[in-house]
Amino acid sequence: MRRPPLALALALALLAGSPAAAAPAESTVAARITGAALIDGQSYAIVQSLTDKVGHRLAGTPSAERAVEWALKEMARAGLSNVHREKVMVPRWVRGEESVELLAPSVQSLHALTLGNSVGTPPGGITAEVIEVTSLDEAKALGEKAKGKIVLFNKAMNRVGQGFDGYGAVVPMRGAGAIEAARNGAVAALIRSVGTGAYRLPHTGATHYDDKVTKIPFAAITAEDADLIHRWIAAGETVKVRMRLGAKNDGEVESANVVGDLPGREKPEEIVLLGAHLDSWDVGTGAIDDGAGCAIVIEAARLLRTLGLTPRRTVRVVLFMNEEHGLSGARAYAERHDKEVANHVAALEADSGAGRPLGFGVAGGPLSVALVSRLAAPLAPLRTSSVKIVEAEGADLIPLQARGVPVLGLLQDMTTYFDWHHTNADTLDKIDPIDLALNAAAMAVMAHAVAEMAERLPPSPPPPKW
Repeated sequence: MRRPPLALALALALLAGSPAAAAPAESTVAARITGAALIDGQSYAIVQSLTDKVGHRLAGTPSAERAVEWALKEMARAGLSNVHREKVMVPRWVRGEESVELLAPSVQSLHALTLGNSVGTPPGGITAEVIEVTSLDEAKALGEKAKGKIVLFNKAMNRVGQGFDGYGAVVPMRGAGAIEAARNGAVAALIRSVGTGAYRLPHTGATHYDDKVTKIPFAAITAEDADLIHRWIAAGETVKVRMRLGAKNDGEVESANVVGDLPGREKPEEIVLLGAHLDSWDVGTGAIDDGAGCAIVIEAARLLRTLGLTPRRTVRVVLFMNEEHGLSGARAYAERHDKEVANHVAALEADSGAGRPLGFGVAGGPLSVALVSRLAAPLAPLRTSSVKIVEAEGADLIPLQARGVPVLGLLQDMTTYFDWHHTNADTLDKIDPIDLALNAAAMAVMAHAVAEMAERLPPSPPPPKW
């Protein structure tokens, strides 16, 4: 639901009364940025342009290349300089046809999406009995019971808090489920969709293989269909399913990250990076994942430029290609800029949808938290100043974090994010324009503060193994 215009006046009034803890100059900058974002902001127009003109943007497809061309024009329109593409080699995965049917003890079509990187089935499909597990450990313990079967990973994702906690509890099964099922002789695998909505929507996402283990087809089915299979198995029935998946991996093709700068006034060689990923899955139009993030970082830089807020250091916008399917763009950027990585004083990412901003996550210790808390203080009236320690902040920042770059990013209200994440319903209507504008404002305020501060943030610790 869109908020009435009164919300704009309230936001500005709150900012005008920023706490004494924030220096007057910092509070003034925050007020100017937030006012411009809410009154004359372009963030919603940016994401609408991307989703409506380009649509989905699966890496390695013509639509992803249209997205690169879109980004070059949009970043130039925002006033960034030296806007250019940087080569990235990406895998070309083709979804093909897909159908999953329950054959026994009743006959029904199941709603399914093939997982990214999955291999396909033989032309006639695979028909086999389904055996159910709720974890990777249970799959490992199946032994001979899995031979010739289809393993269903059936564990619900709970709506936990406002962040990634619920997702993190179940997504490892999507990543490694096919490997563990195949180790014990399974011929295919299914997974209850990694998502929270009860709309009979299947959720896609990437899976992985081990070259030492047979690659088997892997697809996601809806929560409702997983429950149906569970009820039949619990009743002692033999459940048979036929899977027909036309997926295939078709080598690598050339694509690109898109990069543009807002040069710093005193230390242009030092960089504060604002990142989001340009690619999306080939379902929906990639509005919340990660069209919103693209709009947030482009708009943040545009706000700084149009308001004449040029900080000491350069603010760089990077739209990474192929986050969804293997972080090719993130790795390519880190390798290409390895010699200047010491000049990256911080990297921030927006890849958590478009929900209202809550604060910032920072990979670091108490000193990092204290510094970021000071920089976020002007946003306290908008309840966007909380700071939380995280192990990693954004998948595309992992290669930079591994090189010691300080990483941080927006914490957002993700209560409904996983209802639509990786589904056909990831579309523009899920984005509230005012929430999106506030995210762009928060990103711009933090980017300006980090790029302007006299000291530098401490290096982030190495990220956990991904």
